[in-house]
Amino acid sequence: MDRDITKVTCYYYIIASGSSPVREFIDSLDDRTQRKFFFVKALLEEFGYRLPYPHAKYLRGSIFELRFKSIEGEIRVLYFFFQKDKVIFTNGFIKKSGKIPKNELSIAVN
Repeated sequence: MDRDITKVTCYYYIIASGSSPVREFIDSLDDRTQRKFFFVKALLEEFGYRLPYPHAKYLRGSIFELRFKSIEGEIRVLYFFFQKDKVIFTNGFIKKSGKIPKNELSIAVN
């Protein structure tokens, strides 16, 4: 995959029922935390693959995490790159321990 392309467009994964659990998760966050998400999302759109840690981190396979903190804890939104210039957000959660919960990672992978 060509990692020289920088600007990307972000999309929210939609399940068969037509809902978007990742979008619902983001909408459930308080206003301040939502602003942080949209700030880091804008960085991802600008820098793509080149968005550095601590804002983004490669996990495994084709899965990355968008990272930021809130009063509620460490927020993670998982995503993957599609067709070089697109990002698909799959799911989000509040991280409560040192590791990514396996069920959250399996949602992103599947």
